[in-house]
Amino acid sequence: MQNEIVKLISRYLELSNDEALAFDECIPVKDFNKGDVLLREGQISRDSYFVIKGCIRKYYIIDGEERTTEFYIEDESVASLQGYKNKTPSNHYFECVENSRLAVLNYDKEQELFRRVPAYETLCRMSMENDFGEQQEALSRFIVSSPEERYKHLLESRPDLLQRVPQYYLASYLGVKPESLSRIRKRIAGK
Repeated sequence: MQNEIVKLISRYLELSNDEALAFDECIPVKDFNKGDVLLREGQISRDSYFVIKGCIRKYYIIDGEERTTEFYIEDESVASLQGYKNKTPSNHYFECVENSRLAVLNYDKEQELFRRVPAYETLCRMSMENDFGEQQEALSRFIVSSPEERYKHLLESRPDLLQRVPQYYLASYLGVKPESLSRIRKRIAGK
């Protein structure tokens, strides 16, 4: 049975048998339970992830309160790049919101893959550039929009999260309290 990550990478790169073997050897696929914390504040990130199935949230604890800044779902990469590349302690958390199936890649194995499959480095660079552009747009949109506009955008762009993520995580992600999110939802439903 071919590793799930090999099937995934094969969607983007044509792999020789040796290259497929390299991915199979370097990127294990693991199951995690809802509530599992993949990375804690103060911990040095040793792994990056690719979501095959499930949902991961990124959050910070500020003045004792959790502030969610991102959700990662199927076909998305999860990485704390600053800590992963520079071996510096994390200032945030990654937690499984659902039971999740993740491809797990550590830094040393990634470097090995870059040597064994040079096209993979190009694929990673292109993916990071795309992710970076999306993050820039998301941050700009968050800064210039009202909470109601943020919720409407969430309804349009990521409606699946409304069914998968508890309301209090969504409220934090939108920058409001749960009670405010309830009022926003009622206003929008009444229009």
